[in-house]
Amino acid sequence: MKTKFLAASILALTVVTAAQALAAAGPAPMKIVDRIAGPDGGWDYANFDPVHRRLYVAHGAAVTAIDVDTGKVTPALVAAQRAHIALPLPGGDELLVTNGGANTATLVDAMTGMVRATVATGQNPDAALFDPASGLAFVMNGRSGDITLIDAKAAKAVGVIPVGGKLEFGVSDGRGRVFVNIEDKSEIAVIDTAARKVVAHWAMAGCDEPSGLAYAADVRLLIAACANGKAEVVSSTSGKVVASLPVGEEPDAAFYDAQRHLAYVPSGGAGTLSVIAVRGPTDVAVIETVATKPGARTGTFDPQTGKVYLPSADYDPPAQPGGRRSAKSGTFSVLVLGR
Repeated sequence: MKTKFLAASILALTVVTAAQALAAAGPAPMKIVDRIAGPDGGWDYANFDPVHRRLYVAHGAAVTAIDVDTGKVTPALVAAQRAHIALPLPGGDELLVTNGGANTATLVDAMTGMVRATVATGQNPDAALFDPASGLAFVMNGRSGDITLIDAKAAKAVGVIPVGGKLEFGVSDGRGRVFVNIEDKSEIAVIDTAARKVVAHWAMAGCDEPSGLAYAADVRLLIAACANGKAEVVSSTSGKVVASLPVGEEPDAAFYDAQRHLAYVPSGGAGTLSVIAVRGPTDVAVIETVATKPGARTGTFDPQTGKVYLPSADYDPPAQPGGRRSAKSGTFSVLVLGR
């Protein structure tokens, strides 16, 4: 009887010790676990719809849709003219697609690709976001330096906010503020969504050409991806830079997994993904640098599984020094990273 009790105690202690050791070791390293092939062509932002569990890639002349559970790829859900983003609107049944080559945004049925409406925007509409506080979509116009406000239900533009500069990505705090990176000024513009005007410009002295921007609502921090291989972490309440983190060269996106308290910055120049732990308002650090591939500069994630999706391709060298590289035919794929 005592022998059995002793053996059981030793077994229980062994299990507890092993569990404690595993917990102390932290999560398994992130790595590439799959590749999803897609059509040729350039791309910009990727977005994930958690309702229908579909990934959308703005793929130049079309929007590519991927069912992440079945792997089914729809190469051209809807035609586009230099698409920059395919933004799932609340509920996931409709997308807002920006067409940089046409100065328009289209409202598209996410399942069928049918276009419900085409709305005129400013020049070179790029990133877009949905702001819950106002119920409007904000389209950042890179060349005209303003924001087109779109009422998706009414399918029309309802206003323009002048900002100035080359606008890049923006995020909403859901509380009446929208924050937008201004690439050529190294700053963040703060928009009052009720007043529909800029109320502040926050300088980021150590950040060259900010592009991607993520928002960690739980700690009210903005994370800006900078072309000079940094991520500037900015308080969304004060505008102060609370941390400057090293990431890879040429990042073009940043996104935040609120459930796991992790931010991600993919860097196309370095071919890496920087994983940033967000533990508190001043406790932010890069905890992992994952090898991806050169050119994988934008991406998104699945909030259910925590997997990260990065569009990518193989490249031919530039035709002349300092020129742009071109993607090799037949090499486009979405890298899937997990643990």
